[in-house]
Amino acid sequence: MPTKRTLLLAAPAALLLTACGFRLRGVPEFSFDVLLIAAAPSSTLARELQRTLEGSGTKLTVLRDLADLPKAQVGLELLSEQRERVVVGQNASGQVRELQLRLRVKFRVRGANGSELIPETELLQQRDISYNETIALAKEAEEALLYRNMQTDIVQQLLRRLAVVKR
Repeated sequence: MPTKRTLLLAAPAALLLTACGFRLRGVPEFSFDVLLIAAAPSSTLARELQRTLEGSGTKLTVLRDLADLPKAQVGLELLSEQRERVVVGQNASGQVRELQLRLRVKFRVRGANGSELIPETELLQQRDISYNETIALAKEAEEALLYRNMQTDIVQQLLRRLAVVKR
C-alpha cells in the first residue's frame, strides 16, 4: 500500500507528463475514405500495408485492382521495392564476416484528379548482421526476420505519411 509521501511525490511527476504533451500514438486518421494501392501483385509490402490499413479500425476502404481507379480518392503507387545485401566486413582470408541488409522503397501519392500529393519519395531501412558460413541456415533465417522487421517499419512510415495527406 503506497504511503502518503509516495503519492505526494508521484503526483507532480504525473502532472509533468500530461503537461509536456506526451500522448500515445493512436490510430491514424485519413482525410480520404478510399485508397488505391498500385503495386505488383507479388509485393509483400503492399499486402502488409493493405492488412495494416484494413485492421486499423478506420473507415478506410483499400483497393488493389487498377480497374477500380475511378473509385479511389487517393492512389499510392509503389514504384519500386528493392532488397540489397552488401558485404561490409571481411576477415584476413577474405571470408565475409559482416553484411548490411537494405530495403529501399520508392513511392508517390496522387489524388483522384492526378495531382501529386506526395512526390516520388524513397524510404530506406538498413540493418547490420554478422555472418558465419558454418551456420548459414540460421543466418538466412535471421536475414529473413530482419527484412520482415524493416518492411514493418516502412509500412508504419507510409501510414504516418498517408495520415498527413490533404486531398
